[in-house]
Amino acid sequence: MVVSAEPGPVVVRVEGVSKSFHVRKDNTLKDRIFHLGKLGREHREQFTAVDDVTLDIQAGTTVGLLGANGSGKSTLLKLIGGILAPTSGAIYSRGRMAALLELGAGFHPDLSGRENVYLNAAILGLSREEVDRQFDAIHDFSGIGDFIDTQVKFYSSGMFVRLAFAVAVHTDPDVLLVDEVLAVGDEAFQRKCMERIAQFRAEGRTIVLVSHSAAQVQELCDRAVVLEDGKVVFDGDVNEGVAVLRRVLEGRRSDDRPEADPNLPIEAVGITLHDDSGVEVDAVGVGDPLVVRIHVRAHHAMPTWAAGFSIDTTVGQMTIASNTERLGITLPAIPDGENHVDFRIEEVFLNSGQYYVNANVSEVIDINSSSLMQGRMFTVHDRTRTLGSVAARITAEAL
Repeated sequence: MVVSAEPGPVVVRVEGVSKSFHVRKDNTLKDRIFHLGKLGREHREQFTAVDDVTLDIQAGTTVGLLGANGSGKSTLLKLIGGILAPTSGAIYSRGRMAALLELGAGFHPDLSGRENVYLNAAILGLSREEVDRQFDAIHDFSGIGDFIDTQVKFYSSGMFVRLAFAVAVHTDPDVLLVDEVLAVGDEAFQRKCMERIAQFRAEGRTIVLVSHSAAQVQELCDRAVVLEDGKVVFDGDVNEGVAVLRRVLEGRRSDDRPEADPNLPIEAVGITLHDDSGVEVDAVGVGDPLVVRIHVRAHHAMPTWAAGFSIDTTVGQMTIASNTERLGITLPAIPDGENHVDFRIEEVFLNSGQYYVNANVSEVIDINSSSLMQGRMFTVHDRTRTLGSVAARITAEAL
């Protein structure tokens, strides 16, 4: 994490802001026809996405908005950007604001990339003369080459995103709002986006960033705001904010876990992670050992049983998985009650970021299996020189 200079004056002020939406209960056409002419209130619910939020954001700071899905992060960012109007409260801002929220909003599919650059830049507040001066830089940054004069309806999704991002970051904003934009495109493009945002930060611009990647927030931000059910539950140090987010997510997963199933002979009831000395941990360095402990409950004594685990990225991509059958291990008979099995990873070669651990146990592998999805979250730290979810020690030599 880069440490910023002393923050400047307040450039965004959020005072007691709430935002509510009416959600229809009758979502199908059949339901709507049936309820036609009846009182609308009976078939609508009010959902509060942002609930009485107050924030001051100083010039030159980079603020990360964290929270589980549905916590109100994106809604709050749209309120700050003026895309949504608050139900109550007020928002004040000064300076030019650029919002990287829905890349390509305002692009016309029948216009060429060149024509869309001028159209989108005008929507974002640039004059034609300003776009003329910036056009070559926008084109170079996008990396789409001769396709700039092709209708964008023929673009791949990657080309579309590249051009839209290039336009947005060349509007010379004082305040930059970013919502999960860095999760799109290939790894090289994501790094290019990160470098541009880091450059904005070094130039003293104000950035408000929504991301599901705690490592991304820790790298870029000097302040974290954690939202839960539309309310601010933490505002302060980034590392502390990530720890609060982890507790929120762990609590949600605990609440979402299914009830015990008496029809299964054995169940996975928990996952803990341990270092070499047996101490429970929630973070590990690249190349360190890690013990994945699966806690199980047998409903009766069993002569045979099997277990396995997998580790996923936060977007659900499996990075590694194994089980006792693949490892050629026969577990000893298990008595009725609580027990556990340990899987030892000799060296963790996952890249920096957050990961989920899943577990499954059964009497016979893959038969009547009990699964515990996202039973544990952990963080891999350290700066690595590779991209992707896998870390490696790489050297290069010129021949």
